[in-house]
Amino acid sequence: MSVEIKIGNRIIGDNHPTYFVADIAANHDGSLERAKYLIKLAKQAGADAAKFQNFAAPKIVSDYGFKALGSQQSHQASWKRSVFEVYQSASIPFEWTYELKETCDKVGIDYFSAPYDFEAIDFLDEHMPVYKIGSGDIDWLEAIERIARKGKPVFLATGASNIGDVQRAVHTVLAHNPQLVLMQCNTNYTGSIENFKHVHLNVLKTYRAMFPNVVLGLSDHTPGHAAVLGAVALGARVIEKHFTDDNTREGPDHAFALDPIAWEEMVMRTRELEMALGDGDKRVADNERETVILQRRCLRAARDIRAGEIITREMIDVLRPATPGAILPPEIDRVIGTKALRDLPYGKEIRWTDLGD
Repeated sequence: MSVEIKIGNRIIGDNHPTYFVADIAANHDGSLERAKYLIKLAKQAGADAAKFQNFAAPKIVSDYGFKALGSQQSHQASWKRSVFEVYQSASIPFEWTYELKETCDKVGIDYFSAPYDFEAIDFLDEHMPVYKIGSGDIDWLEAIERIARKGKPVFLATGASNIGDVQRAVHTVLAHNPQLVLMQCNTNYTGSIENFKHVHLNVLKTYRAMFPNVVLGLSDHTPGHAAVLGAVALGARVIEKHFTDDNTREGPDHAFALDPIAWEEMVMRTRELEMALGDGDKRVADNERETVILQRRCLRAARDIRAGEIITREMIDVLRPATPGAILPPEIDRVIGTKALRDLPYGKEIRWTDLGD
């Protein structure tokens, strides 16, 4: 039985269109008006939801801890400011929530935000239809449980984790809430082509086998659309990608985000893929009915056949087209040894009404 989850007015599940989340995240660049502008662009590009992140720098990162690590690593190596300063500038005041939600409602797109502390978890509850748990919090079980107990659908990203981490987090959610979207993810944000080797979309098969009662998803940071299309083909029905209007802007998320043109292309290619996936029932498709006649073969007279002759194999050709009502190739053994009841000219299709014992 297909698992379904309702988010706003949308049903998410195997037999429904993929739900696209535009992760605006820090790409607001500290401007509420810019955040609202990106919401409108995301809607125009085909997104179903605009997602933000609610955190306060002192509640998500330790300035002391990152400075003690020495040089900034991975995607943070290109940041011109300290990790703490970047998070501080990227934070969204709670006061923005009302206008962000209002803008989303006006343009017809779902609003939600990923909370990164208890205060944000509780504050956001009345403003959004779904919670997102980022990969970095997959082992912060008390936060996961607090979110799950809100009773709303939960998107759980699983980057930089092993299957034990995933099992523990999934069980924590499901113990309180059956509405779970489990998202494969790779958390290297460098945008390198090499990252495709680390996306491991086949993990979605593992998730499907281990957790049959969840909806699958992908939180992706690779360039282009290959990972997204592959994930949808493997059963993902929620896709999250970062969204910006300009990849050259300075900020932690702009470089690897999709711009509106690339985003719209992703949605269009996915909708084509969804049509192509169809269902699992192997049958003659509606648009193949004529080619069944044109490309298949039927039994035909290999020469002029006189009434009363006994049919031998040499008297039969197997040729296109398969004229409706003609005898088809699997029946050839039953035809041999029968008697022609009427004259059959060379090339004519053979029907059961032409034959007798």
